Amino acid sequence: MERVAIIGASMTQFGKREEWIRELLVEAGLACLEDAGVDPADVEHLYVSNMASGEFEGQSGVVNALVHDLDAMPAYTQRVDQTSSSGGAGIYAAWQSVASGASDMTLLVGGEKMTHRTTAEATDVIASLTHPVEYKHGVTLPSFAGLTARHYLERFDAPRESLAKVAVKNHKNGVDNPKAQFQKEIDLETAMESPIVADPLRLYDFCPITDGSAALMLCPESVAKEYTDEYVVIAGVDGATDTHVVHEREDPTIMGGVVESGEGAYEMSGYGPDDIDVAELHDMFTILEFLQMEGLGFAEQGEAWQLVEEGYTERDTGELPINTSGGLKSKGHPLGASGVAQAVEIYEQLMGEAGPRQVEADVGLTCNVGGFGNCVITTIMEAAR
Repeated sequence: MERVAIIGASMTQFGKREEWIRELLVEAGLACLEDAGVDPADVEHLYVSNMASGEFEGQSGVVNALVHDLDAMPAYTQRVDQTSSSGGAGIYAAWQSVASGASDMTLLVGGEKMTHRTTAEATDVIASLTHPVEYKHGVTLPSFAGLTARHYLERFDAPRESLAKVAVKNHKNGVDNPKAQFQKEIDLETAMESPIVADPLRLYDFCPITDGSAALMLCPESVAKEYTDEYVVIAGVDGATDTHVVHEREDPTIMGGVVESGEGAYEMSGYGPDDIDVAELHDMFTILEFLQMEGLGFAEQGEAWQLVEEGYTERDTGELPINTSGGLKSKGHPLGASGVAQAVEIYEQLMGEAGPRQVEADVGLTCNVGGFGNCVITTIMEAAR
């Protein structure tokens, strides 16, 4: 099996956008084609990661419209929906299309349009991914996050401030990301005194509702060398599914999908947790950064908070910078785009194109989570040697 390379990447401005989903996808798709130096006619497979364009906008068939708008016909098209991990699932699908030999040039575009709906409406759309037994009782993802955070803090004797420090760190990183929704720092006091949403989690423990799109161009490594001498390789990728009903899990502080997908990606790549130089984790809620750090082997169970307290995950001084992009917390979380945007950040870091966010990195990891750990995709990327 030939190694799969990424030769181009793009990301639109995240935040409240006037454009609709079709326009956002075109913006990212065109920018990625230009970045890769690929003619639209050379695209053989085109995937769109999107969770709910029908529910949010009443727009279906977005991938078919995109191939037309990009003038990429007759490329095979497919929409990838795996709730909030649709972007990571799109990476897995696009990788498979190239690794299998079915396509020599695959464009992946992820996007979501959300901000035109009220917070209650958007929350309801997102909550629809929960199990019907949970949904009919009004359970939402923020409530799962609050319950898990309370259990984690009490079980592992972690200070409430440790969660707030995740938000402070990621907002600080977002200042240097010109595409981030929030480009402003917050201090610990602001985070700790913000309104309670799902006790003990407060406003700044949650990511925003966001519009945006991101894209990647994938091809076999042999084809990549025809376009450029500098590219990134997907060294490992794997996905896994945990229980749909969250309360059926043996330990709510362990995300089985994170553990399993991480182990699969490590095995494929030949790397381990100690080899990762930079990581983008799915911080839809601050508590998720702790759970993914532990599930991926960056910290022992119940000890991620200590690493955050020690500055281990800081961009400029930490041993393992996490969410240099600002994460979902600061960059924003347009559902179908988030997993793709995570990979865009790692691509730029490995290519040395991250500007003031740049860290020293040869190997990077992304972890994209669907629901409350219901489905997870972990991807490991390395700079071409």
